[in-house]
Amino acid sequence: MPSQPIISVKNLVKSYGSFTAVKGISFDVYPGEIFGLLGPNGAGKSTTLEIIETLREKTSGEVWVNGMSIDKSPEDIKKIIGVQLQTAGFYPNLNLTELIHLFIGLYQSEVDPIELLRKVNLEDKAKSKFKQLSGGQKQRFSIATTLINKPSIIFLDEPTTGLDPQARRNLWDLIREIRDGGTTIIITTHYMDEAEILCDRVAIIDSGEIIAIDTPNHLIDELVATGFEKEKEVKKANLEDVFIQRTGKAWRDES
Repeated sequence: MPSQPIISVKNLVKSYGSFTAVKGISFDVYPGEIFGLLGPNGAGKSTTLEIIETLREKTSGEVWVNGMSIDKSPEDIKKIIGVQLQTAGFYPNLNLTELIHLFIGLYQSEVDPIELLRKVNLEDKAKSKFKQLSGGQKQRFSIATTLINKPSIIFLDEPTTGLDPQARRNLWDLIREIRDGGTTIIITTHYMDEAEILCDRVAIIDSGEIIAIDTPNHLIDELVATGFEKEKEVKKANLEDVFIQRTGKAWRDES
């Protein structure tokens, strides 16, 4: 693993009056990782991400992104990151090409909209309005918009929530492809199987504190070493594997 982190968080604190949402957490993310930030609702993970993304002010601590301090260089940091918007953040009556041109203008970037849509298998929807897309298509387009400024780091917030098994597995492939292209990815998810499969390392945060950070395999091995056993026999496949095998893995549209 590279010695220099691309994101470094040191003793980060965020308070709202008497309530402290983030309680002095520290972690590093390295170039080329898929890093998962996991935790129950209200744990502080979204607040942490928004601070790193320069979208929310911290109370204390230090955050560095690609060697730049969020205190001194927030505008420069914005230029090298991509943040997934929730689907409600798009103009519903614009088509996908128009939306991409809108973002190109905001980022002052040079991108071929069709090539970008091809990356997420939406080339045939270039002239479709955003509101006409299925749930999976909206998520894929949302991820596509994070790539417009050719970022070094992208942040994905629960990208597969509500998707069917095919769409979920295909988004996993897309996320891996983005990482393999040299982009570092920070992801939040409530699906532990997703984190186990995708993430190189995960940090588990609860009540504003990091309670574990390591590779998924090492965390699982540590638990097993305590004598923990599943009540049900672990099989080599699960029902989702059966579903994918029987129905195929092709991209599908909702009807």
